[in-house]
Amino acid sequence: MNSFGRLFRTHLFGESHGPSIGITIDGCPPGISLSADDFGEDLGRRKPVAKGTTPRKEEDKPEIISGIFNGYTTGAPLTIVFANKNVRSADYSHLADKPRPGHADLVANKRFLGFNDPRGGGHFSGRLTLALVAAGVVAKKLLTGITLSAKLIEAGGRPDIEPAVSEALEEGDSIGGLIECRAQHIPLGWGEPFFDSVESVISHLAFAVPAVKGIEFGSGFAAAGMKGSEHNDPITSKSGKTSTNNAGGITGGLTNGNELVFRIAIKPASSIGKPQKTLNMKTNKEDILEVKGRHDACIALRAPVVIEAITAVALADFSLMAKAGCI
Repeated sequence: MNSFGRLFRTHLFGESHGPSIGITIDGCPPGISLSADDFGEDLGRRKPVAKGTTPRKEEDKPEIISGIFNGYTTGAPLTIVFANKNVRSADYSHLADKPRPGHADLVANKRFLGFNDPRGGGHFSGRLTLALVAAGVVAKKLLTGITLSAKLIEAGGRPDIEPAVSEALEEGDSIGGLIECRAQHIPLGWGEPFFDSVESVISHLAFAVPAVKGIEFGSGFAAAGMKGSEHNDPITSKSGKTSTNNAGGITGGLTNGNELVFRIAIKPASSIGKPQKTLNMKTNKEDILEVKGRHDACIALRAPVVIEAITAVALADFSLMAKAGCI
């Protein structure tokens, strides 16, 4: 499904080389000030301006086509659309026969009986994260007092990001990255104990972002090598504050009053300049694939604002649930 959420419900639509992509948010409260200008900062952070990002340039101008009147949300479904203008679909014409290793070309063709749009990855493209960022802009407006920040802390397994990206470019290859996200001043007790724990909801949204392959909260996988005396966070106040934060701000699936901290692993992009081996769907034999088009050497460079956005969407839903007395 392309919808997510309980009260703040988002629906994603569009394809990379289709006429447009966008997001519909059902459950956005009325009376929130909103204009196209509100999206500028976050959308700008996603733009491919850094070395190692795609040469494809899009205006990425948001068009709010429903759910707003006189500059305020109405409470009706809010729909935001972005036009796709700078497309070069011919670059992808050969992928129907030679699917990219590591990409969704083959599985999408099988899942949708060959009717999927393969241009630029179609509905499976990272292009759709633009709509997620837009949803995050709206969600942040509901999170009064909560601060969110995400940053790339490693690329290609290295903290020296720029040299790592430069080397990948020189080799005609791609690299992944590690993103850390933090959120402060979240009220105590948001979430549910099991299936809708804060970790569960954020993780569910995180894996809706193309190229995400892993997530850890607080001390994460390092906790497996720690003793309880090392991992337990001593409680210092009734507000839930602790002297350490190995739990990453979540205990028993609920926010515990400390900073929310988690890290996301982004895989290397599938489209690279090096020739790759793949299956030729026509001959049913191994063949050589040479990918053309405009692609990122490190897609993780543009992902921090996307991770911020999905975190905001998750927290906005929890916020509305709390106000409704559901949690």
